[in-house]
Amino acid sequence: MAEGDAGSDQRQNEEIEAMAAIYGEEWCVIDDGAKIFCIRISDDIDDPKWTLCLQVMLPDGYPGTAPPVYQLNAPWLKGQERADLSNSLEEIYIQNIGESILYLWVERIRDVLIQKAQRAEPGPEVKKKTEEEDVESEDDVLVAFQPETPGRALGFDVGESQTEMEELPPIDHGVPITDRRSTFQAHLAPVVCPKQVKMVLAKLYENKKIASATHNIYAYRIFCEDKQTFLQDYDDDGETAAGGRLLHLMEVLNVRNVLVVVSRWYGGVLLGPDRFKHINNCARSILVERSYAGSPEESSKALGKNKKVRKDKKRSEH
Repeated sequence: MAEGDAGSDQRQNEEIEAMAAIYGEEWCVIDDGAKIFCIRISDDIDDPKWTLCLQVMLPDGYPGTAPPVYQLNAPWLKGQERADLSNSLEEIYIQNIGESILYLWVERIRDVLIQKAQRAEPGPEVKKKTEEEDVESEDDVLVAFQPETPGRALGFDVGESQTEMEELPPIDHGVPITDRRSTFQAHLAPVVCPKQVKMVLAKLYENKKIASATHNIYAYRIFCEDKQTFLQDYDDDGETAAGGRLLHLMEVLNVRNVLVVVSRWYGGVLLGPDRFKHINNCARSILVERSYAGSPEESSKALGKNKKVRKDKKRSEH
C-alpha cells in the first residue's frame, strides 16, 4: 500500500514538473501541498480570443486508480458547451486509465478553443446589444485578457471627465482567510464610474493568481450626485447568490463609490453556507479597514432605514 502511494506521488511529481516546463507562465500553483494547480489555456497565446482556466486537484490515487478533480472556469462556458467539454475530458480519462492525462486534457481544451475561434464566432470582447448581454460581456473581456481597451470593448461613453475616468484607481488587497483548503481574499478600489470598475477588474486579472481563482465575485456602488441615486451591480462569477449577498452587505454598510472583489480558490472540500460567511467577512474587513464602513451601530441604523424605504416602496406600488 505504501509502495503504491509512493509510486503515485513520484508519478505526480514527474507530471507536475513536466507541465510546469511545457506551459511556463500558463501553469500556476494554487496549493503545492494539496496538489492544486491551474492552467490558463487560450486559442492563441499571442493574440487570445478565447481563454479558459482549468483548475485541477490531484488525489492520492491519481494516476493509478483515481481521476483528477477538475473545474472549468470561464464565464462564457455554459450549458451544453460546458457539458460537451466535460464529457470530452472524462472520455480521455476513461481511454487512458492509469496514465498521466493532464497534458491530454490541456491540449483537448486548446483544440476546442481553436475550433471555436475558427468558426468565426464573435469573441467575448464584442459589444452586446442589451444591458443584460453587456453584463455578460464584461466578464468575457476579462477572460480574454485584453485589459488595454476594457472600456471601449464594452461601449462606455467616457464623456467630459475623460482624463479622470481613465485613471486607474489604487487597489488595496485584504488579508486572506483560509478554511479547509479554500482561500478567500478581498480586493478594494474607489470608483466613480463604470469605466473605472472595468479598469480595476482588468488590472486584477493581469495578476496570474487572481485570474486563476475559482471565483472572482464582485459588487460595486456608485452614488450619482445629479440624480441622487445609486448605480450598482454585482457578479457571482459562478458562485450562485454570492454577488447579490455581497452587494446587500454593501447596502447595509451604506458604502458608496467603491468596488469590492472577493477571490476564492477552491481547495477540494465543500464548505456549504460557510463560504458566504467568509466572502462577506473578507469584504466587511477591508471596507472597515479602508474607512468605507461605519460602526456596527451605524450599520444597524442603515439596515433599518433600508427596510423602511422598501416598505414605503411597497406601499406606493399599491
